[in-house]
Amino acid sequence: MGWRIIIIYLSAILLCVSAHKHPNKPNSPYEAMQQYKFPAGLLPEGVTSYTLNESSGEFSAHLNGSCSFTLENSYELQYKPVIKGLISQGWLKKLSGVSVKVVLLWLDVVEVKRNGASLEFSVGFKSADFPVENFEECPRCGCGFDCGSGNGGVLENW
Repeated sequence: MGWRIIIIYLSAILLCVSAHKHPNKPNSPYEAMQQYKFPAGLLPEGVTSYTLNESSGEFSAHLNGSCSFTLENSYELQYKPVIKGLISQGWLKKLSGVSVKVVLLWLDVVEVKRNGASLEFSVGFKSADFPVENFEECPRCGCGFDCGSGNGGVLENW
C-alpha cells in the first residue's frame, strides 16, 4: 500500500515539473511567433506543422508547397515549403525559405529584428523597416493581404 502512495506522489511531482518547464508552450507556429514578440503575419496562412526547440531556438515551419504573393503591386514574396531559422526574443536569424523580389532580383530574407513598433528585414547587404501592424494578419498564398477584403499590407521601404 505504501508503494502506491509513493508512486502517485512521484507521478504528481513529475507532472508539476513538466508543466512548470513548458507553461506557455505554443500550440501553433503563429502563437510561437507571438511568444517571441513577432506578429503572426510573418508566416502565411496554411502552415501545416512546425517544430521549435526552445533551448536552441531552432525552428521550422512547413507548408504544403511553395507560397507566393504580391503586396501592393510592388513586392513579390515567396515562401518555400520549409522555412527554417533561429528564433529568440525579437530576433529571427539564419533564415532560409523566404525570398523577396526587389526590382528584378530575388533576394533571400536572412534576418528579421523587432525594434519597438517596427520590424527590420535584412537581405544581407540591405535592410528595410516596416511597421509591425502591417503583419498582424497572416497573408494568404496567391493574394497576400488583399484577398477581396479591401485591406492590404503596405510595404514601401525596400
